[in-house]
Amino acid sequence: MSAPATNAASGRARITARTLRTDRWWVPPLFTTLGLATFVIYAGIRSFVRTAYYVPEYHYLTPFYSPCLSDSCVPGSAHFGTPFGELPGWIPLAFLSLPFLLGFRLTCYYYRKAYYRSVWFSPPACAVAEPHGKYTGETRLPLILQNAHRYFFYVAVLISVINTYDAIVAFHGKTGGFGFGLGNLVLLGNVVMLWAYTLSCHSCRHVIGGRLKHFSRHPVRYRLWTQVTKLNNRHMLLAWITLGTLVVTDLYVMLVASGAIPDLRFVD
Repeated sequence: MSAPATNAASGRARITARTLRTDRWWVPPLFTTLGLATFVIYAGIRSFVRTAYYVPEYHYLTPFYSPCLSDSCVPGSAHFGTPFGELPGWIPLAFLSLPFLLGFRLTCYYYRKAYYRSVWFSPPACAVAEPHGKYTGETRLPLILQNAHRYFFYVAVLISVINTYDAIVAFHGKTGGFGFGLGNLVLLGNVVMLWAYTLSCHSCRHVIGGRLKHFSRHPVRYRLWTQVTKLNNRHMLLAWITLGTLVVTDLYVMLVASGAIPDLRFVD
């Protein structure tokens, strides 16, 4: 059997087929596309409908509307006041946080891998040719904006603090004082997962110990770095889990706020 023809200049085999793989290599990119598209569509709709996003009896506020800072917010949902006036319908009520959270997710190292392969096809899978004639990396628009990920990280930490505050405020009884229901578990679980995802970020790992040349001289930072590294190894898993917890939290708040289901109360 003769050897395949090669290009003398490049030394690479002349393979005209898109790929020689015989497995179903297209399944992972397809499911990634469907998963990301489902979340984007759901989150996009919920961010603009302006209904059933707050439960006044228990102070449940969906993360898609936090922080709510305008006069358009329903009474009680503006945990940090209303420094802004009425907003037109085409502006989401959480307009200060959503762009940064979107930027944080889009520039995340895992999500880059996900949508580069499943949407941009660069490449769609290992050993599968991509449709682009050339590759410039993250040196030109729009991909050069990926370098802003480290800055989005700091804002994501601040928003996680706000979400934590929202979860604490939600421990509220129907008639005042302390209260505890299933909604609190949902909100708290979402916050814990969001913190895990945010702290597992590659930028967080770099901030804590990326510039250290001698770990032995910084034992505390080294200890923190090792813990963040453990989270970083699960960054992909946490990225998907948090998409799920965000949808579940918003859906639960929406169902309770609309009266579709009652909140299961343990202490009221």
